[in-house]
Amino acid sequence: MDFFSLWHQAALTSAGFFWMALWAFVLGYIISSLIQVLVTKERMQKAMGKTGPRSMALGTFFGFISSSCSFAALATTRSLFQKGAGLAPSIAFLLASTNLVIELGIVISIFLAWQFVVAEYIGGIILILFAWLFIRVTKPKKLIQQARDRLHKNEEEHQHGGEQKSWQSKLTSREGWQQIGMTYVMEWQMVWKDVLIGFTVAGVIAAFVPESFFHGLFPGAGQTEGELGFLSLLAQTLIGPFAAFFTFIGSMGNIPLAAVLFGNGVSFAGVMAFIFSDLVVLPVLRINAQYYGWKMSLYILALLLSGLVFASLMMHYGFAAFGMLPDASTVQTATERDHFKVDYGFILNLVFLAISAVLVFFWYRAKHANSGHEHDHGGGAGAGTWVLRGFVVIAAVWLAGGLLVAPLMA
Repeated sequence: MDFFSLWHQAALTSAGFFWMALWAFVLGYIISSLIQVLVTKERMQKAMGKTGPRSMALGTFFGFISSSCSFAALATTRSLFQKGAGLAPSIAFLLASTNLVIELGIVISIFLAWQFVVAEYIGGIILILFAWLFIRVTKPKKLIQQARDRLHKNEEEHQHGGEQKSWQSKLTSREGWQQIGMTYVMEWQMVWKDVLIGFTVAGVIAAFVPESFFHGLFPGAGQTEGELGFLSLLAQTLIGPFAAFFTFIGSMGNIPLAAVLFGNGVSFAGVMAFIFSDLVVLPVLRINAQYYGWKMSLYILALLLSGLVFASLMMHYGFAAFGMLPDASTVQTATERDHFKVDYGFILNLVFLAISAVLVFFWYRAKHANSGHEHDHGGGAGAGTWVLRGFVVIAAVWLAGGLLVAPLMA
């Protein structure tokens, strides 16, 4: 296959990944916008302000019924924490919304074996319990207060004033829906650059990186269970997050790449660590830093990284004890997958695109009604911002060129 064919395949795969996760993005940002506009700080503090079993259970339940998209989950988690929820229940929501949702299990069952579905749900619960213990032991009170101060400052900068109304009044008024629309668009403005770059990189890796590279990257890949020692297994669970850090950005889209790893002999623990790593990738780290500051972002990274390694090893040895480790006999790679077929995801995309259009319409009306109250969500003009913009331009040109190069191959 020549370069132009691979280029087209990479761009098509990137677009397919995004199409698969689009409805989850929209759903997550709608939930985040509704929480920010409708839920009062007092109500959230009452429901999830403590770090007890009830608050943890509520955070887990809210995450279970929320979006499976990592970026959308980050936005909603920020909203919960900003409204007064405790750090541990907020992290429980984040982990549940990216590991315990039904649609993620469906995608895993399509690309991988049933054992991965079970491990995703059981491992997700282990991650939540581990995070609860991690926060109780480390007691990051100073970091929590600094993060709250930062969010409170940003909230004041983006407030538009006006009389505080009940959530019922906001849902039944034009002004309330305009505020929801403005919040919804603001969420996209904060992360679209990272989304574009992340999905572009995913397609490039799926199309251009040979299978032998993944086989050589993970120590012991291709060995049988009896030949694979603990050190090799531990190394794979550490390399899995490292590989994910530079490859992909979401819990839905990294499943096809996980299938590539599994098909090339990476262990069950290594693949699970890669799947669990959707929240320790570079764009997520950057967004958390934008939300809470770099210190809290690195703290959350350490919490999630140590937790996913622990959970992955537990899942591997647990399944091995019962002789239930999956067999990598047949897997379908990311480039072989038909991302655009008409299925439930296609219908959901159309539905949520229509809802998104309505919210954008409300944003447009509110923007013109408050033309003198504009806010910049670009993050400033520092060196990091200019580098990010450069990558955005490269990613956009790459995707456009790859999708348009098909006629040249005919």
